[in-house]
Amino acid sequence: MFAVIKNTFAHLLEVPDAVSPARYRSLRRLMTMLMVAVSVTPLLLLSGISHVQYTRTLEREVEGPIYALARKSQAALELYLGERESTVSFIAHAYTFKDLADERTLNRIFLSLRSEFQGFVDMGLVNSEGMQISYVGPYKLKGVDYSGKPWLRETEIKSRYMSNVFLGYRGYPHMVIAVHRMEESGVSWTLRVAVDTLRLQQVLSAVGPEQDTDVFLLDREGVLQTDSHLYGKALESCPLNAPPATAETVVRTITEPSGRKLMVASCGLAGTDFTLLAVKPMADAFRPWTALRTELLIVLCGGVALIVLVSHLLMKQLVNRLQASDERRVAVFAQMEHNQKLSSIGRLAAGVAHEVNNPLAVIYEKAGLARDLISLGQVGGEGKDKERLNTLLEGIESTVERARGITHRLLGFARRMEANRQSLHIDEVIAETLSFLEREAKNRGVSLQMELDDNLPEIVSDRGQLQQIFLNIVGNALDAVTGSPLPGDTKNGQERFVKVRCVPSGGQALEVTVCDNGKGMPPEVLRHIFEPFYSTKKDKGTGLGMFITYGIVRRLGGEIRVESEEGRGSTVRVILPLTPPDGSVEV
Repeated sequence: MFAVIKNTFAHLLEVPDAVSPARYRSLRRLMTMLMVAVSVTPLLLLSGISHVQYTRTLEREVEGPIYALARKSQAALELYLGERESTVSFIAHAYTFKDLADERTLNRIFLSLRSEFQGFVDMGLVNSEGMQISYVGPYKLKGVDYSGKPWLRETEIKSRYMSNVFLGYRGYPHMVIAVHRMEESGVSWTLRVAVDTLRLQQVLSAVGPEQDTDVFLLDREGVLQTDSHLYGKALESCPLNAPPATAETVVRTITEPSGRKLMVASCGLAGTDFTLLAVKPMADAFRPWTALRTELLIVLCGGVALIVLVSHLLMKQLVNRLQASDERRVAVFAQMEHNQKLSSIGRLAAGVAHEVNNPLAVIYEKAGLARDLISLGQVGGEGKDKERLNTLLEGIESTVERARGITHRLLGFARRMEANRQSLHIDEVIAETLSFLEREAKNRGVSLQMELDDNLPEIVSDRGQLQQIFLNIVGNALDAVTGSPLPGDTKNGQERFVKVRCVPSGGQALEVTVCDNGKGMPPEVLRHIFEPFYSTKKDKGTGLGMFITYGIVRRLGGEIRVESEEGRGSTVRVILPLTPPDGSVEV
């Protein structure tokens, strides 16, 4: 994976031949993702580890109070039930069968018992045949036959018995404590006492459980022995799968069938089949942590969003600087390549000019000699013939002078001649140049228009080279406008036009704009517009016009730009400084 990232970076950071925006968008996305990953990954790992550690610590902190509550409730219930069982056992061994068979004695004992201890409902004496022969209490249970009842057999075997909560003859939840005694005379009997389970509920409430913790008793079959806030009233079935009863208090985390997680502390009550449960829903236990976790999650998301935003802005700035640097580098390489082409063309132009000048000098010399001979009367005859020869020789000399001018300009370009600088008004130069082209434009049906600001400042430049610049540009515009029948400027009522504007630019330069409504140029032509010998005029052009224009503008310290859209015309902008820099400008 690291190798892939390395290769991707190497590919994206290569110096491009042409600047592609998509390449830099890919680079920005990759760098942003890497920076976000490097910044956010440790933060997420730290948050995850902190969450796990804090959750475990919170579980231990919740486990401690519920464990202590279960232990206190166990001690209180064992004390309560043990105290009642011991009291009943004491009565059974302090009195004989004959004493307890007397209802007045049994009633006195029961009243004394209730005055000292709460929770006793009634008391009865059961003989060896299982008949309750004596009874004290609010119910008519004297004479009830308990023979064959499981509790009676268990009491006879174990001597003591404590029942689960049940309804029985009384019709409300209660439990029974029974003690079996065999006297020395061989008489056996059982003392049976009913205890109100409401007292068990009061004992559990007196321990002081937390508001969100439920404490209750279960028997072996999972039937509630006391009321539960979570699972209903006594004698209802508890849906919770209770853990096995043990003497030690055990805290576990279990899950209900509904999916709710609970923290449960369980322990068995000594001498009974009861299991004490202290249940606390994990959602309640973790409610403070949930609120804190939400706040921390918001802070974490805000931090991640801030990291993403800062990474995006930072990478955008860095990649934009890299793109600008690459653009400058590509421009410099293109300029160097262009300069190399110009240098080669300069050397070629110098050679051509020297080679052409020699035959031109011979032609000029021979023409001059011929004129001298005619003037001396040695050749040419008289009258009209002599006059005709002189006219032809003058045409030859004029043509030679014109050719010399062309070669002189080629030599000037090749040698990068210093411009003949002088103070001038550029609007005069533009008007003078356009006057040379008025007749040609009129013959082609093109309107030449000038928009010159008043009070344009003077500039220091070369008048002749400025004229050449404007002649080349306006001449190309005339060719473009007459090249195809495109809709013209309807505002001026002309079908075709070439407009020249001149306005100040930045306070230290003038901008001359030549725009037309010709056929325009596609992007591939624009890319080669300043290259030598590149022409779209086929056999009619040499491809040197814009090439030479570019060189002259650069020598004068200016800039030239071309904007064009195929089918909508072209605009050439020439920016000339008011005062060009010292020395010639390399082109």
